[in-house]
Amino acid sequence: MAEPKTKYDRQIRIWGEQGQTALEKASICLLNCGPTGSEALKNLVLGGVGSITIIDGSKVEEGDLGNNFMVDESSIGESKAKCVCAFLQELNDAVKAKFVEESPESLIEMNPSFFSQFTLVIATQLKEPSMLKLDKICRQADVMLVVARSYGLTGLVRISLKEHTVIESKPDHFLDDLRLNNPWPELKRFAETIDLSTADPVVHKHIPYVIILVKLAEEWANAHNGSLPSTREEKREFKDLLKSKKIALDEDNFKEAIDASFKISASRGISSNLRKIVDDSSAEVDSTSSDFWVMVAALKEFISNEGDGEAPLEGAIPDMTSSTEFYVNLQKIYQAKAEEDFLAVEKRVIDILKRIGRDPASISKGNIKSFCRNARKLMVCRYRPIEDEFNSPTLSELQKYLTDEDYSIAVGFYILLRAVDRFATNYNRFPGLFDGAVDEDISRLKTIAVGILSDLGCNGSTLTDDLINEMHRFGGAELHTVAAVVGGIASQEVIKLITKQFIPMSGTYIFNAIDHKSQLLGL
Repeated sequence: MAEPKTKYDRQIRIWGEQGQTALEKASICLLNCGPTGSEALKNLVLGGVGSITIIDGSKVEEGDLGNNFMVDESSIGESKAKCVCAFLQELNDAVKAKFVEESPESLIEMNPSFFSQFTLVIATQLKEPSMLKLDKICRQADVMLVVARSYGLTGLVRISLKEHTVIESKPDHFLDDLRLNNPWPELKRFAETIDLSTADPVVHKHIPYVIILVKLAEEWANAHNGSLPSTREEKREFKDLLKSKKIALDEDNFKEAIDASFKISASRGISSNLRKIVDDSSAEVDSTSSDFWVMVAALKEFISNEGDGEAPLEGAIPDMTSSTEFYVNLQKIYQAKAEEDFLAVEKRVIDILKRIGRDPASISKGNIKSFCRNARKLMVCRYRPIEDEFNSPTLSELQKYLTDEDYSIAVGFYILLRAVDRFATNYNRFPGLFDGAVDEDISRLKTIAVGILSDLGCNGSTLTDDLINEMHRFGGAELHTVAAVVGGIASQEVIKLITKQFIPMSGTYIFNAIDHKSQLLGL
């Protein structure tokens, strides 16, 4: 076990051993191993995913040597799936790798149950009809799907699954859970033991800012009918109160208190996002409910009872200017409260499991503890079926994107990627493949794109001739530089989905290599 820990040390620091274990248990299926698919899978193999299966019925051609470094001249005429599989196996021999030399389109059509064995399917370079069929198959089998496509100087990535729940969302910016605006009795009692008017300058400059704020917030509330600072003027006055308690210019703890004083005015209770989750219909649990929703049901009960409107305390405090004694004692108070909240939630989880006829020990203490620690940051992501988005996108959003200068090219590529598929269905090739049919191909592509916009309710809308000409110029090419970006984004989202950490993208990601832009379209 020590060897894998050493091998994956850097990434374990990001998503922990629990995340790495989830990766090592995952089974990934890749459809089409051109440069986009190969780049996506390479990142996952290096990350230590459990097993991979490559589906591709094509042979390596001379043109593949210029955009896929996983094949070379000796590979020409060989199975592309076999060559890429062998290369990836060399990168990490701990990953189980196999290939199926068959057309993905054929497999989707003839053997849909094949995909139910996988944790996640990465579908690259699939045309629209096959992609829509695969989406239905994966949804019925509860298999996660990530669609990735690169086409000339553009590309897209889209996630599709019914529901994805995240406990460790790890947001970049989130307020510390210090409860300065709603301290519990033990924290208040500890604050009462510390004298802000002490004449000892060393003690005074080492009182933790948490205690300074708790004491002065209480002093303010006593003078203002129990209210904390809320208006801009009151917040300024509260800062002046903090400054008045300083006895020296170099007291960093008071500077920290002034910087953190806005936390006193934060709203009590839970966020609107967490309220939406605990009030979700899925929180009405039964024997078929997932562990996540059972814990949400317990959390809802906790908030209404022991929590007094608050989520469980996280229990961690940030670094701050303080004496060691004050800091350690403060840390113990926060940890004790977090443990008390955890035990209350754990008891409710056990009671709910008994009530719905499940094993009371089926959700581990570790999972409940992690859930409590991250309760304020829970996320639930739900994705529309791709066919629903294609047939009835949010019209107001689509029209906004079409008229927004910043998004017009991204949504133009989104429409044109669908248009080239319809072109290929009609004419058995992508536009721009033959030099002799330039004007005719451009005219056909424009007609198809306008038709798609019309079908979606954007009558009279069109795309710029420059963008249509560019799409024609791409000729269906899969450029390695673009494929590396698109494949990299796809693999990043796969890791989020498998580890259930960080928040996966919602909507369709469009990469515009012409303007070096990445944008999300929420349709």
